[in-house]
Amino acid sequence: MAPRHKSNLAKKKSPFVLPTLRPHAAGIDIGARQIYVAVPPGSCPRPVRHFDTFTEDLHALRDWLLACGVDSVALESTGVYWIPLFQILEGAGLEVVLVNARHCKNLPGRKTDVQDCQWLQYLHSVGLLRPSFRPAEQVCAVRSILRHRDSLVHGAARGVNHLHKALTQMNIQLQHVISDLTGVTGLAILQAILGGQRDPQKLAALKDHRIKASRDVLAKSLRGDWREEHLFTLGQTFELWQKHQQLIAQCDQQIATMLAAFDTRSAKDAVLAPAKGSHKKPQRNEPQFLAREECFRVLGVDLTVVPGFGTPTVLVLLGELGPEFAEKFPTAKHFGSWLGLCPDNRITGGKIYSAKTRDVKSRVATALRMAAQSLGRAENYFGDLYRRWKARLGGPKAVTAMAHKLARVLWHLLKFKQEFDWKVFAKEEEKMKRKKLARLFTMAESLNYQLTPKP
Repeated sequence: MAPRHKSNLAKKKSPFVLPTLRPHAAGIDIGARQIYVAVPPGSCPRPVRHFDTFTEDLHALRDWLLACGVDSVALESTGVYWIPLFQILEGAGLEVVLVNARHCKNLPGRKTDVQDCQWLQYLHSVGLLRPSFRPAEQVCAVRSILRHRDSLVHGAARGVNHLHKALTQMNIQLQHVISDLTGVTGLAILQAILGGQRDPQKLAALKDHRIKASRDVLAKSLRGDWREEHLFTLGQTFELWQKHQQLIAQCDQQIATMLAAFDTRSAKDAVLAPAKGSHKKPQRNEPQFLAREECFRVLGVDLTVVPGFGTPTVLVLLGELGPEFAEKFPTAKHFGSWLGLCPDNRITGGKIYSAKTRDVKSRVATALRMAAQSLGRAENYFGDLYRRWKARLGGPKAVTAMAHKLARVLWHLLKFKQEFDWKVFAKEEEKMKRKKLARLFTMAESLNYQLTPKP
């Protein structure tokens, strides 16, 4: 048998190795009690170590990273456990890359904390990790207070539900006669009840002149079974609701103080237009300070002019994004994708298997969806567009589509610092009117009618 030629021999090919873009990168796996850290193999005899989560251990972790020559660190955003370490490492001058856990999953197989931190270190060293968006530290501080205030508002709402429950158990039907139990009339009657007053006529005499129900109907609703245990529950719940209101007011003061430290981005000669709507004073649960004026000063643009954007919505956008968030997203499409408001196409073999939006937990996306839903009765271009989408796509998809449009408008306004201008949408609005008229004329002609415009 003749020997085979050398060119026919199977040659061993060296495996392809990705180029190392960050030679001094580290990976950290965050846990509630222990933290596992991996540094480049040649920087330390023991490249993988674990530390406890006490503050002095976090400082020892920071010192070890600096001694190993690490200049960039990647860590997953696990709950709130990453926040203390992130702040310590960032304060030491290290580049900290906060990554989404879904974007750095390891291959199937054994999963340990050591392998997780080594996998993070490898992905970060070859440049395969994208940092998550995080606003500036000054914005993050306001965001924390705003989120805490939101939880207090929800707690106060639960307290109102408990007030209704206690009154219903005594068969006091006050909440069905007046629209707001925590309004002027409701608070006066509740305080009188807890003060020992039981006479329905005297309680009904406390009603405000704006209450539409008569005094007799109000007195009839205040006749019930004044049981001691339900009165005790009513009193404690009312005190808890009052405490929530005090804490919310303190949050408003703290937010106003923190916003006053922001730089002014509005022009010196810029004049804020009067607020739209019929309410001259902040409504319930709205911030009880000049939030609209402060947002305009910090952002440099009056976002309350945008359809669906009220002062609470703008305050949420400021606290979650910051005034310079548009610099982090190259285009409005990137911003909409980050919010999870655009289709996430899954195409294989030329066939579209799914085009649903991604499941993204974002307070900004929630605020934009609520703003979009409020346009259901708006008499403008955005309201007409939302109703068209709702008729064609259904309610949930129309809300998402309109929220995506509002997100693009928001990005353009803050990217170029331009005021909202209705003239930009005048062409689209005119096109929509022509289509509506053509549809009406076609329908009238099919029914043997003729439409004539008003003189």
